[in-house]
Formats: sequence, C-alpha cells, structure tokens
Amino acid sequence: MTLDELIAYCAGKPGAEETYPWGEAELVCKVGGKAFAFIGLDVHTVGLKCGVDAEAAAPWRERFPEDVTVSGYVGRYGWNTVALKGSVPDDDLLELVDGSYEAVVARLPKRKRP
Repeated sequence: MTLDELIAYCAGKPGAEETYPWGEAELVCKVGGKAFAFIGLDVHTVGLKCGVDAEAAAPWRERFPEDVTVSGYVGRYGWNTVALKGSVPDDDLLELVDGSYEAVVARLPKRKRP
C-alpha cells in the first residue's frame, strides 16, 4: 500500500479530518477531535491503536517483528507503529486502520460520533 492510498483510506472514513499539529512531517487523522492514525510522511509509517494496552497490541508486533513496533509515548496505551513498505499485507493494514478508527469512535460521546 502506498502512502497516498493509506491517506485516502483514512480520510475517507466517516467524520475523518486531516490535521498537521506538529508540522508537515506528520499527518494526524482524527475523528471527533481524537486521533486514530499518526502518519509519518517522511518515514512512511503509520501509528495505530491496536489494543487497549501494550500487551493487547503485542500479537501484531510478534507476527511482524521487523515492521510493527511499539509507538513512542503512546505505546503503553496499545498503539503500534507499522512500516508501510514492510511485510504487513495490505489487508492486515486496512484491518488495523479500521480497528483503530472503530476503537476511537467507540470512546467518543454519542454527540461527537459520525
């Protein structure tokens, strides 16, 4: 999956918005004001919510040890960083994006849900 395809997929989610809170190097896709994907534009990675905590997100890191790592700062909350040009198949990557989006939407107040 290319970076542009990933961005288009994330931006196509209901209620999704693209933000650049830390400059042009990282795109943060949000829904209801909450992040569901941190896309590294220079390094071609994406940070996604993969579980309720680091332990729950560990199976993805175990399955793809070269391309899925604990996200800095938010890893203990179940966020992993996925390399786009690695061994993670596109279907699995889309599953991770969908899961991250759904996890964030589920925690939003009903008035903020798309």
